[in-house]
Amino acid sequence: MEYMTTLQSGFDGLKPSLFELLSEQQLSSLLPPSLRYLLAVSAHRHPRYLLRILNSFDELYALLSLLVERHFLRTYGGSFTENFYGLKRERVLQVRGGEVPRAQLGAASDVRATLKLRRQDVWANLAIMVGVPYIKRKLDEGYDIHAAGSNLLGPGYRADRDGLSPNSTFKQRIMYYYKWFLRRVYPSVNAAYYFALLAFNLAYLFDGAKFHSPFLWLVGTRVRRLGQADYAAIEAITNPAPQAKSTAPRAGQNNSIFNPRTMVGVVYPRVLSSFRILLPTSIFALKFLEWWHQSDFARQLSRKAAEGIELPPPVTAGLSRGLPPKPSKTSAKEVPSSSDEKPEKATTIRTPPIAASSLLPILTVPAPSNSALCPICTQPITTSTASPYGHVYCYVCIHRWVDGTHERQEAFMEGGAGEEGWEKEEGSREGRWESGRGRDAITGQRILGGTGGLRRVLA
Repeated sequence: MEYMTTLQSGFDGLKPSLFELLSEQQLSSLLPPSLRYLLAVSAHRHPRYLLRILNSFDELYALLSLLVERHFLRTYGGSFTENFYGLKRERVLQVRGGEVPRAQLGAASDVRATLKLRRQDVWANLAIMVGVPYIKRKLDEGYDIHAAGSNLLGPGYRADRDGLSPNSTFKQRIMYYYKWFLRRVYPSVNAAYYFALLAFNLAYLFDGAKFHSPFLWLVGTRVRRLGQADYAAIEAITNPAPQAKSTAPRAGQNNSIFNPRTMVGVVYPRVLSSFRILLPTSIFALKFLEWWHQSDFARQLSRKAAEGIELPPPVTAGLSRGLPPKPSKTSAKEVPSSSDEKPEKATTIRTPPIAASSLLPILTVPAPSNSALCPICTQPITTSTASPYGHVYCYVCIHRWVDGTHERQEAFMEGGAGEEGWEKEEGSREGRWESGRGRDAITGQRILGGTGGLRRVLA
C-alpha cells in the first residue's frame, strides 16, 4: 500500500508515495505547538523574559522558519522535515510530461542540475511553506476570537458589539470588515482550502497528478525522493574537500567564533544543520512526556512514591478576603413591621471585594445553593462554562459578564434598584464601583485573558 503510487507510475522509483508525504506534513504540523508548549512552560518560571516572546510566538516562529527553511532549500533541496524523510523539491520542466525519464537513468547528475530549484523557486516555495501556514494560523485564531462565539450569542450581540457608526475611524472600519470576512466568507474559504487539498491528494494517490498540493502546482514544484546523485552533491556541499592552499590565518586575521566571517561560513550552517536532529528529538521527547503523564503506569509509580508522606494541613488564614461573610444571628431574625403584617426577614448586607488597582468595590453575585442554577441569571445552566476559579455559569451569561455587557451589570452601574445584598445608592455608580468586567462573577478575581480564559464543560 505504501508504494502504491510508485507501482502505478511505472518505473519512477523517485516518486514518493502519498503516505510518506502525509507523514512529513504531520511532523511539520507538530513543530509549532510543541515549541509553543515548551515556551509556555518556561514562561511560568521566567515571565519577565519569555512572556513577550510567547505573545509574539507566531511572528518569531515564522521568522525562524524562514531562516531554517531557506538554508535547507538551498543546501539540501527540500524543507527541514522533507530532508528528515529523505525527500527533496525540484522544478517541473515546461516540456511534455514535465520530465526526461531516459536522461534520468543515464545522466542523473545533469538532470539534477537542470531540475534544481533556482533563486526565484526557493522564494516561491518559502512563500507557501512559511507564509501560507502563518496566514492560516492567524485566520483560525481570529475566527475563534471574533466569529466562533458570535453565532451562539445571537445577532443582537453582534449588532451591539460590531456595529459600524458613521464616525468610525479607519482602524475601526478595517476591524469591522475583517470580522465580517471571518463570519461570512472565511468558513467557505476554509472549506475550499481543505477540499482542494483532498482533491489533489486523491489525484496524486491514483497517479492522476504530479502534485499532491495545489500550492506546489501554483509554483511549479513537486516533491521527489533523494537519489544517489543528490546524496553525492549534499556530501560535497556539507563536507568540502580540503584545499591545497594553507588555511593558516594571515597576519591580523582573527579565527574566533565571534568573527563575522566565521559565524556566517562555519557556525551558522552547522547550527541550522543541527536542527535535523534536535527538533525531531524534541517532538519524540514531548510525546513521551505526554504518554508518561497520561498513562496509568506513571500514576501508580507516583502513588507508590507518595505513600507514607504526611502533608501538613493547609493554611486558610488568607483566603477569607473578598468572600461574602456569613450571615449574623441578628440578620436572620424575624423583624415584625406592625401588629397586622406578617414578619419579614432582614436583608443580609454583603461586603464586596475591593479592587487592588482602583480600590473600588467590585460587583459580584452570590453563589446559589443549587449548583444546577447559574449564579448570574439564577436559571438552570445552559451550555455549561467554567471560570478559572471553578465556578460554572451559562456560556452567554459569563461571556457577557466578563465582557462587561451583561444587563445585570448595566442596570447596577446606571443606578437601578440595586443588587440583592448591596446597600442602595442614588444616581449612577460609575467611578464609585467596578462592574466586574474581566472578573469572575462570584469571587471578583480577575480572569487572565478575558473571555479567552473561559472553558466549556463537557458533560
